[in-house]
Amino acid sequence: MVGELQAPPSPFDALAGEYDSSFSTSAVGARMRAAVHRRLDARFRPGDRILDLGCGTGEDALHLARRGVRVLAVDASEEMVAAARRKVQAAGLAGRIETRRAGIEELAADLSAGGESAEGPGGRLDGAFSNFGALNCVADLRPVAAGLAAAVRPGGSVFLCLMGPAVPWEWGWFLGRREPGKAFRRLRPGGAAWRGLTVRYPTPGAVRRAFAPGFSARGVTAVGAFLPPTYAEGWAARHPRLLARLDRWERRLEAVPPLPWLADHYLLELVRLEGGGR
Repeated sequence: MVGELQAPPSPFDALAGEYDSSFSTSAVGARMRAAVHRRLDARFRPGDRILDLGCGTGEDALHLARRGVRVLAVDASEEMVAAARRKVQAAGLAGRIETRRAGIEELAADLSAGGESAEGPGGRLDGAFSNFGALNCVADLRPVAAGLAAAVRPGGSVFLCLMGPAVPWEWGWFLGRREPGKAFRRLRPGGAAWRGLTVRYPTPGAVRRAFAPGFSARGVTAVGAFLPPTYAEGWAARHPRLLARLDRWERRLEAVPPLPWLADHYLLELVRLEGGGR
């Protein structure tokens, strides 16, 4: 598999210790992650080889590995990768999960150049995914698309979970707290500054266009349209029955327009086309 690629210190290093409490074990985070896992489970099979771009602390990789999927889990944050490695060792899944520190852009360039992860005609990966907004920190998605087109076999699935630009939950939450700057930050031209990074909020259509012609869109679903964003965890913990009800309705209507376009995150599923982009 691809070796360690040099990456500068990541602003996500400081978040590694508390990441799971927001995005894995919290009431909102667990429901959002379960919604993504349902879609991954429907496509990826035991024995498949999958790339996890921006793996964080490894929760998604562990979920797939427990089902027999082999995962290359990559993240630019040294602390996130270290946390993921500890989990993998504790779970006894080192034979199914390989963790690597690498920036998404650097990895994409390596794949496009025929790096070790892209062996054979059409590549040897059965699929790939990126969860919870890792790609929102990438300035240009087209090189990522080219790298995945080089690495994923024709017919393979790629799932991209990104933060969208229009989130009524966020508007109401921050306007109610008299913070209009935060309420509409996702609509700022060029993105929003965060910890030295620029976070961008592309629409599903913009992501689809960036990944053409190597990939075709199979569908898009909402992850956090009725469910509140994770920063509303305190509210969610006080209203468990309402949260469960919102989750049930979201899962029933997750693919119905315009919900994916009004969600905290949307999950775009792409399929690698035969001969596309290469």
